[in-house]
Amino acid sequence: MPRTGIWRTKSVEQSIADTDEPGSRLRKDLTAWDLTVFGVAVVIGAGIFTLTARTAGDLTGPSVSLAFVLAAIACGLAALCYAEFASTLPVAGSAYTFSYATFGEFMAWIIGWDLILEFAVGAAAVAKGWSVYLQTVLGYLFGDGVATSFRLGGLTVDWGALLLVVVLALLLIIGTKLSSRVSLVITSIKVAIVLFVILFGLFYIKSANYSPFIPPADEGTPGPSGVEQSLFSLLAGGTSSTFGVFGLLAAASLVFFAFIGFDVVATTAEETRNPQRAVPRGILGSLAIVTVLYVAVALVVTGMVNFRELATTTGPDGAPERKTLATAFSANGVDWAANLISIGALAGLTTVVMVLMLGQVRVLFAMSRDGLLPRALSRTGTHGTPVRATVLVSALIAFAATFFAADKLEEMVNVGTLFAFILVSAGVIVLRRTRPDLPRGFRAPGVPVLPILAILACLWLMLNLTVLTWLRFVAWMLVGVVVYFLYSRSRSVLGRRMAEEAESRR
Repeated sequence: MPRTGIWRTKSVEQSIADTDEPGSRLRKDLTAWDLTVFGVAVVIGAGIFTLTARTAGDLTGPSVSLAFVLAAIACGLAALCYAEFASTLPVAGSAYTFSYATFGEFMAWIIGWDLILEFAVGAAAVAKGWSVYLQTVLGYLFGDGVATSFRLGGLTVDWGALLLVVVLALLLIIGTKLSSRVSLVITSIKVAIVLFVILFGLFYIKSANYSPFIPPADEGTPGPSGVEQSLFSLLAGGTSSTFGVFGLLAAASLVFFAFIGFDVVATTAEETRNPQRAVPRGILGSLAIVTVLYVAVALVVTGMVNFRELATTTGPDGAPERKTLATAFSANGVDWAANLISIGALAGLTTVVMVLMLGQVRVLFAMSRDGLLPRALSRTGTHGTPVRATVLVSALIAFAATFFAADKLEEMVNVGTLFAFILVSAGVIVLRRTRPDLPRGFRAPGVPVLPILAILACLWLMLNLTVLTWLRFVAWMLVGVVVYFLYSRSRSVLGRRMAEEAESRR
């Protein structure tokens, strides 16, 4: 007997049938190669160019490579679950759509609201990083007087981030296939530069820089405490989560941000020609490639300089000065290589923002098609893309990236993504039991053991995020609950459909 009320589920068959609804049909242009490009495009960027160096300097020392391995294990377990779901239910919306078919409408809304946090805040955070690198590159070309932000009254306006979001929004409106081609060109450039970092950096490695591999917890100045330290460190009685074992675990939860994006591949399943084969290959292929590159870069950078030289410092204006990959090359007197890396980072972060925006638009599109958000947002234009949803998402991201600081945005994205991974992993177990008859283009091995391990790994990483991050996350979820009961529940297409069916049986 089907569930009703807020726990009503949308069948897999109905979800697939809705993809042919006139006026909101997406164009099927993408291949497995396109999806792999999207995955690598979004994942290689923030992690390598902005997180590796400062995480080593502030939290882990040389063991940052181990933090990447721990995060990759959790992602790999969740990726297998995503691959099964996406091959079974090739519909836009990713974890939102999967949850609608397994846990019901209310949980689907919660995860959709959560994905808004993941993709939109992630895109805004990376756009801020892109603007910083743009200022660096413009400084090479025109001198140090060029800035990508300016003061307007009491606000700091980041015109660099605004410019990026506007240009990418136009690309996404024109078509997903064009976006994939642009991603391929830019991704090729940044992968080449990442390989350059690894191979060229090998000549500057000093074995002494790897000792101590895990610096003691009392290394340097005392780290954050109270609500600024990790939840696990606080519960376990630690005084901070900087260096030592607590630092390593906290770093694994932070560098998890570097892997965010492979789940975006699942949001494009509806636009893929052969989703049963292409989506699993795109998800697992992109994750395997970037994991190898991340660990290699982390080992090279921490071998080139002592991790203390990568620590965040305070600038003359009191603002934090965070180190990047370029810092390691500058410290070894290879300034031209540092300049090349900055250009690569600029290119790399471009595709990260674009694919995160793509993921956000597709989630909003799926939620509006189900009536949980205004239905007008699900209308597609002449290019087969949801123009209205793209404009709305781009405007929100542009506003956040232009006027708000990027501090703590990475952790907010992490907690939202890990929550989504947990629900998707649990959903695989549920759908195996409730619908064993469904054709599955890919079957995750070892169910239910593998999804349970994925859930435990994600919970572990969530525990190592800061207390303040948890408080902000809970507040965001509570706002989502209010919006659902005040607006979405009464406008649900599924709810109205079930009410009409019940009326017809009377």
